[in-house]
Amino acid sequence: MATVTTQDLADHLGTCETPWLEFKSTAKREGKRGDAVGKAVCAMANDLAGHGGGDILVGVDDRGEPVDGVDTSDRALLALTDLRDDGRLLDRPSFTVQAAVYRGKPVVRIRVEASATPPVRFEGVVWVRPGPTTRRATRDDERVLAERRRSTDSPFDTQPLPASTLDDLDLQLFRSSYLPSVVDPDVIEENGRPLAQQLASLHLARSAEHPVPTALGLLVVGFDPSNFVPGAYVQFVRYQGTDLDAPIADDQELRQNIVDTAARLEPVLRGHLRTRLVESGLREQARPEYPFEALREVCMNALMHRNYETSYAPTRIAWFDDRVEVTNPGGPYGQVRSDNFDRVNDYRNPSLAAAMKSLGYVNRFGRGIGRIRAALQRNGNPPPEFQVDASSWSVTLRTAP
Repeated sequence: MATVTTQDLADHLGTCETPWLEFKSTAKREGKRGDAVGKAVCAMANDLAGHGGGDILVGVDDRGEPVDGVDTSDRALLALTDLRDDGRLLDRPSFTVQAAVYRGKPVVRIRVEASATPPVRFEGVVWVRPGPTTRRATRDDERVLAERRRSTDSPFDTQPLPASTLDDLDLQLFRSSYLPSVVDPDVIEENGRPLAQQLASLHLARSAEHPVPTALGLLVVGFDPSNFVPGAYVQFVRYQGTDLDAPIADDQELRQNIVDTAARLEPVLRGHLRTRLVESGLREQARPEYPFEALREVCMNALMHRNYETSYAPTRIAWFDDRVEVTNPGGPYGQVRSDNFDRVNDYRNPSLAAAMKSLGYVNRFGRGIGRIRAALQRNGNPPPEFQVDASSWSVTLRTAP
């Protein structure tokens, strides 16, 4: 049953649109570029007015009058809540959705908190509310948002690393691969922002005037992130046996940025992936030992969720004859616990998660474990085994019996 607040929001929020209050008659999508609610959530999270966020009331027309027939069912509320995880809003803002009352009639209230790491983008575009309307951000708007970003309580991935300089970033990779994947092409063409402002706007550097790379910038497009974030590399070992005493067939360290690591890791994994013959009716079919989708998902999630701030240990991939073990430093974070990790998601590195979603390494937030389980089941493998403690997280994939 949907929760309905008893207070009439007209008394609390007012009856006119403002920079922190927007009315929407319906939550339906508008056009192929996205939906108005998503843009409004983005604008409220960016909080250009400095109000601390804002509210969107679905079921109220632009004159401030409630409309009839507003769907406030649990299904409708969940559909709006899904905006948090579908990957179109990056970095993911915090907001709540609930049924409410406005001028005596049912509406849906979306309460959006101001982002600690603006600017937030919806489908690659920064939206703001300089007044009672939602608009695309100007260059100056984005500069204000980037400068407003809180440093004292921001996640590690958006903090500057003073020992680094822009020379430590692969700017060609940034221009050719990362920028087009994160920012709408029309915005890039229209605005022509200076490089330093582009980097600051995307959390890859702090301050457009005196840019210093952030941990995110080095992790995503740095030449060697481990020079400044010691644990930011992958150790891959292939054992010819089933224990750590077995002979080593392959031992590699991948010390590139996320983009280059992913490009190098794929052939490494595929190179060790063998096929097996299984019976299917009257025929035999060749199946891999492990579905590549599951291997990729486990490895990318390890890179996304690991603790880069206080651990110097790498992300480890240990490949044995009967299993693959992927271990990353950093136990449960935020709302996640050892007893709910497969149902609840939270992000130690929210900007890195957004970057990996934009680059295509993450399909959708909060779905990784489900995708791993489904891929293994389709391929005939046992379910994945998780070991979660206070300081580390490991996943074991086993070959089919």
